[in-house]
Amino acid sequence: MQEHYIVGLALVFILGFVARWLAWRLNLPSILLLLTFGLAAGPGLGWLDPDALFGNLLFPFVSLSVALILFEGGLSLNFRELPEIGGVVRNLISIGALVTWVVAAFGAWLIVRLPLPLAVLMGAVFVVTGPTVVIPLLRHVRPSPRIRNAIKWEGILNDPVGAILAVLVFEAIVAGDYSGGEHAPRQFLYSILTGGAVGVGGASIIIVLLRFHWVPDMLDNAFSIAMVVGAFVVSNDLQPESGLLATTMMGVTLANQRQVAVQHIVEFKENLRVLIISTLFILLAARLSAEELFAAGLPSLAYLLLLLFVARPLSVWVSCLGSKLTGAERIFLAWMAPRGIVAAAVSSIFAERLAEQGVAGAERLVPISFIIIIGTVTVYGLTAFPLAKKLGLAEPSPQGVLFVGAHPWAREIAKVLHKQGISVALADSLRAHVTAARMDGLQAYFGSILSRHVLDNVSLYGIGKLCALTPNTEANSLAAVHFTEVFGRKDVYQLAPDKDSPRGAIDPQHLQGRRLFSPTATYEKISELFRQGAEVRATSITDRYSYEDFREEHGDEAMPLFVISKKDDEKRLQVVVAGQTIKPRAGQTLISITPPEPPPAKPVETAKTKTTGPDAHPAG
Repeated sequence: MQEHYIVGLALVFILGFVARWLAWRLNLPSILLLLTFGLAAGPGLGWLDPDALFGNLLFPFVSLSVALILFEGGLSLNFRELPEIGGVVRNLISIGALVTWVVAAFGAWLIVRLPLPLAVLMGAVFVVTGPTVVIPLLRHVRPSPRIRNAIKWEGILNDPVGAILAVLVFEAIVAGDYSGGEHAPRQFLYSILTGGAVGVGGASIIIVLLRFHWVPDMLDNAFSIAMVVGAFVVSNDLQPESGLLATTMMGVTLANQRQVAVQHIVEFKENLRVLIISTLFILLAARLSAEELFAAGLPSLAYLLLLLFVARPLSVWVSCLGSKLTGAERIFLAWMAPRGIVAAAVSSIFAERLAEQGVAGAERLVPISFIIIIGTVTVYGLTAFPLAKKLGLAEPSPQGVLFVGAHPWAREIAKVLHKQGISVALADSLRAHVTAARMDGLQAYFGSILSRHVLDNVSLYGIGKLCALTPNTEANSLAAVHFTEVFGRKDVYQLAPDKDSPRGAIDPQHLQGRRLFSPTATYEKISELFRQGAEVRATSITDRYSYEDFREEHGDEAMPLFVISKKDDEKRLQVVVAGQTIKPRAGQTLISITPPEPPPAKPVETAKTKTTGPDAHPAG
């Protein structure tokens, strides 16, 4: 029996990983494959029975997992994103949520033929849009920053709002007071205040204990998880189902304070979120049966169309009245409301509780919810990027480079890339370098690359790589480590250390970027090349002029820097790294540092005999 449980748990984790890996390889929304794998392992093949595996612990585990997901989502919300989209976000989670609730409830009653109380509950469940689906889709689509921030804020804040609404409706159904009465607004307000107070209070405790180092570094992540779980339980105890808002507010508070560093907590929670989401979707999908899904039938598909083409556009239209969003941004916002794990979890939990209360029709909530989840993820996941591209909102593939250092030869490299259509930005702490870069028409930032204001002042639109080119090896390493969280470890690079750098500066490989260009490409060596007259050149590789011809012409004195190619009408930039053998093909462009052209040979002159005397020509 024990071995059966171990096999079941292992199957959940393995299926979750395989689904995400395949989604990455096939460039598909991961939730589609997670749901497919869950349905195959559960009702399809009978390999997995979540109720038998977890028993009565299944839904408490689901509730705590959703709380951790919303905490991690709150950590990604920064108030600096709000000035342009704050009003729209406020409307989307208030009047927009109300419009969605009314339309979704009416559709569930009229189209799906749910009893009115259950239809109102289902409408509340579909108020949520879900960060577990929205954030991965935004990373795939890469829309412009303003619309991306609006969708992200709505997706994270709508989850606790929808959950609280669903709880109020659930309690009214159980009590038999379908009208909700005068207590519903008061209970909603109590839930908001309780969740907000507990969340801010819990975050304050974390800040104080970390600030005074009362928790050792090795326990920071365990401590934060304990605090999230504790706040969730305490808030729910004070006011039922206010815990999700409490954990969301904890994340938002920690993300916007400046007293302690929480980046290590953010990174840990991101990794934990991937595991939790994969596990939850596999488990909840495996609980369904094929009969339940088929029983939902065509009415559920008609209900899906109502949510796609009526509820969402109407909600966005009302919420954007008087806003500064463009027409294209409003259209894209109206076409981005996928439902995710919170909708699945809330509908599953309430369906279970209502079935225990003997409420007729409660068993239909879960299959309808999953059809809506699968439908919205499929439709939005497959159409969001083409729509964003059509509307001119899709950010180009982030192939550009952020250069740390704006000294003369760094500017030369940046100018050549810029002329080739690659986005570039430079950062330097010397104002003269920054001024010179701006006069060359380049985006440049004055200040330390490690400043927390960099991401506020430097536009990273279209930029996905960092090249640290300063003469200070330690500064280059710090910049690489700092931007690993932004660009990923694969796309942060730095120069090799000079021979007179301290030995300790080149030892910790995990605290450095990838070596640029060649093992000997130090700041001093490249500077010496430019003092000798070297230039940065863009060389087109063709059938008539191959890379072998280039090497034959310039020999080992040329230093390859980048290779630019084209794919799907977009330029792709490959950074040459130390020890890498490159072989640019026809149609690609090689960016390199090449030695100066030798001066043309002077014609040999015939020696003349110098004459003196009267026959000599006068000087001049």
